[in-house]
Amino acid sequence: QVQLVESGGGLVQAGGSLRLSCAASGSIFSINAMGWYRQAPGKQRELVAAIPSGGSTNYADSVKGRFTISRDNAKNTVYLQMNSLKPEDTAVYYCNADNVAVVTTTPHVYRYLEVWGQGTLVTVSS
Repeated sequence: QVQLVESGGGLVQAGGSLRLSCAASGSIFSINAMGWYRQAPGKQRELVAAIPSGGSTNYADSVKGRFTISRDNAKNTVYLQMNSLKPEDTAVYYCNADNVAVVTTTPHVYRYLEVWGQGTLVTVSS
């Protein structure tokens, strides 16, 4: 199976920075898109940023210019650098890996999964 393990959340003052990391492990052949979502209390989960294997990025309007997503394909790891944090960025941040090609017992045959991490809490104090 495939697991996503997130790290880097915590408590920070407004204007501060945090860097989230998410490492995928398992019998992975390739991963198409990786991204970060967040869910604040009482709100729906929303896309924060995404990056496909080709490298172009997509950001929510609320984080453009403040957050940067990047990935290391060799390590199956995605990062989210968060600068100029605001109290409204407070949420549980979830890592997502979409169209993960998982190795099977048949050569060149893969099983495709979407995988979520367990979430990491980011709290921004005012």
